[in-house]
Amino acid sequence: MNYWLIKSEPFKYSWDQFEKDKQTFWDGVRNYQARNNLKAMKKGDLAFWYHSNEGMEIVGIAKVAKEFYQDPSTDDPAWVVVDFKPHKKLQKPVSLATVKADKRLANMALVRLGRLSVQPVTPEEWAIVMELAEV
Repeated sequence: MNYWLIKSEPFKYSWDQFEKDKQTFWDGVRNYQARNNLKAMKKGDLAFWYHSNEGMEIVGIAKVAKEFYQDPSTDDPAWVVVDFKPHKKLQKPVSLATVKADKRLANMALVRLGRLSVQPVTPEEWAIVMELAEV
């Protein structure tokens, strides 16, 4: 299994809305590195759901429900989407400040590549964030 982090601005699409919808596709990615990360996702992979701009914290865990396919918001075949389902809401969200303060996470993409909307997370980073979230 692989681990990921996906970013959403809560005023556009929040974790709460995601839970109400029960499933969504991740669209609108127009960065090649983020697109390649979507293409690398496999059904069953887990992804931290990160609220960007507002809150700036990891609030939940999504599960890949369907691997990549053509982004329906464009005819350009270069862009893809992945379907996600809610897996678990974190009872204790993990803020960006907390991630940055933990020296063990200094190399995490969330710290190094702040603007990348779809990021890989190593198994070690995953375990540390889960520890910080008290899961």
